[in-house]
Amino acid sequence: MRIDKFICAMTDYSRSDIKRLAKEGAIRIGEHIVNDTSTKIDPSASPIYLFDNPIGSIKPRFFMLNKPQGIISATNDGHHKTVIDLLNEPKKSKLQIAGRLDKDTTGLVLITDDGQWNHCVTSPNHHSLKHYKVTVDKPLDDSLIQQFKSGLLLNGETKKTREAKLTIIDAHHAELFISEGKYHQVKRMFAACGNHVTALHRHAIGSIQLDPNLELGNYRPLTQHEVNSFND
Repeated sequence: MRIDKFICAMTDYSRSDIKRLAKEGAIRIGEHIVNDTSTKIDPSASPIYLFDNPIGSIKPRFFMLNKPQGIISATNDGHHKTVIDLLNEPKKSKLQIAGRLDKDTTGLVLITDDGQWNHCVTSPNHHSLKHYKVTVDKPLDDSLIQQFKSGLLLNGETKKTREAKLTIIDAHHAELFISEGKYHQVKRMFAACGNHVTALHRHAIGSIQLDPNLELGNYRPLTQHEVNSFND
């Protein structure tokens, strides 16, 4: 790739910044100073230096975040704070949300700049179970367990939801496992049964569980084991 594109991807410098730095002799490949920012490079073949500091190879990033209420799942928004705004990371514009949550829903959000991994997480074809903790307005009846398992016809849909596992904790609390990600799906599933969700929290996606040590609004990188759980 071009050296300016590589440095852009690895730092917060713009292409105009990099062009200026090249003229100042701040960029080199090995011992060779690079003045032409269109120079093609292979970062794995020769080390690239900026101000005599080596620039590492491009590696994808993976994070989990504990989303608070009132934060929207978007990369940017002119009116509301987004989950990306909560990150203290360079090149945040390159990050994507792997599985969005409603504004008033809390819990696990996965964030990455690896598009293929994102697809593995979010594609319905991969059948990744999403685990939610649900609070509802009206008392829950045991008959709902079979209804959720058989599939529900949501308002505006022509096809029933896939099989879902509902575990009733008490009259107003339940845990739900679904493998889809339709718009406002959990709320619409309970609405189809004449109930109203008053609080919703996502605890897990696939085998990745929300870290209990993460306070609301905080995040951490995924472990390699967690990343690999969607590559297997």
